[in-house]
Amino acid sequence: MKRNLLTLFVVTALLFSCSSDKDDLSEDNAIVGSWELTALEIDDSTASDDEKFAQDILSFLSEINCSLMTITFNADLSVITENSGNYLDINVNPVGTGLDVPCPTEKDTSVDSYMYEGGVLTYIDENKVETTVNAEISGNIMRVNATELDFADFNDGGVLIFTKR
Repeated sequence: MKRNLLTLFVVTALLFSCSSDKDDLSEDNAIVGSWELTALEIDDSTASDDEKFAQDILSFLSEINCSLMTITFNADLSVITENSGNYLDINVNPVGTGLDVPCPTEKDTSVDSYMYEGGVLTYIDENKVETTVNAEISGNIMRVNATELDFADFNDGGVLIFTKR
């Protein structure tokens, strides 16, 4: 389960770490800025245990103001991804009644490019493989459907919530 959670964060980081270098349109500038991964919305009645666990971890880290992932989209179509998912240390608290997840102090950083047009975020990985997902932006909230990311054990879906800082 921990491996699947780490995979979720790594794949999400890869999702936002690369893209094509087309010119962005003025109406699509809403994505420009820094976005923190703050939540995973799921349907508790259909969600897998891995999805519920990921939601709990993100909730816990958000409550202690710990940013597991920050993605900065720049106007020049470069994107900087800071991801601490590989450094999560998930334990049970000393009394055995809940999670103990310290905020990771290490992070992986990548600088790549992206394109965002008409609610569609496109990126290209280091192997030149293009991936496209819908990224709905409303004010300071960006919603990305986790199902489109094809995570193992995240088949029932869920929406990754990023908050603009």
